[in-house]
Amino acid sequence: MTSAMISAAEGAAQESAATAVLYRMVMADHLCPSGLKAKYLLERHGFAIEAHRLKTRPETDAFKAEHDVKTTPQIWIDGERIGGYDALRVHFGDAPKVKGATSYRPVIAIFSVCALLALAVSWFTFGDLFTLRAFEWFIGFSMTVLAIQKLQNVEQFSTRFLNYDLLARRYVPYSYAYPYLEAGAAILMVSGALVWLSAPVALFIGTIGAASVFKAVYIV
Repeated sequence: MTSAMISAAEGAAQESAATAVLYRMVMADHLCPSGLKAKYLLERHGFAIEAHRLKTRPETDAFKAEHDVKTTPQIWIDGERIGGYDALRVHFGDAPKVKGATSYRPVIAIFSVCALLALAVSWFTFGDLFTLRAFEWFIGFSMTVLAIQKLQNVEQFSTRFLNYDLLARRYVPYSYAYPYLEAGAAILMVSGALVWLSAPVALFIGTIGAASVFKAVYIV
């Protein structure tokens, strides 16, 4: 066995023998999700846990005041306070969360799932994954999911939309109509009905949107 392997084995043994102190809320009407995640993460890294359950709100408030912390759970390792769940993740090597940082995960998730869904429907319908209809369904499914997100709060969407969309800035009602136009065109595209209507609508809103984004990113 090499020295590197021996060192790794010793490190693993030391970690598995280590004990972490965890304070988390476990109340009759509230079980802290971050506390459960912290417990799972510590166990996954081989720690024995000295668990302290905060069972009442006064007990929780007293704990926060005593340790001058604003949130629970709180974790100690080797007598050193690590902090809450996010701090524990960083302690174990995960990248720290950056407030306001841009994440492409939601966009990747939407388009990936819609692409797989389109391929699944194509396979079910035609016995073939890569068909023209699969591409049309992919576009339709993607537009539908994006429209659903906007329709959950049209007022909020319209405010954000007015920050960059060229047509909406000239004609405010378009910012309210956009999610409905997007959803309607997408549903027609998926069904294959009224192509003479869905295609022009999708092309119109897509062209205006692309031009607006291009101007906002590259010109202004």
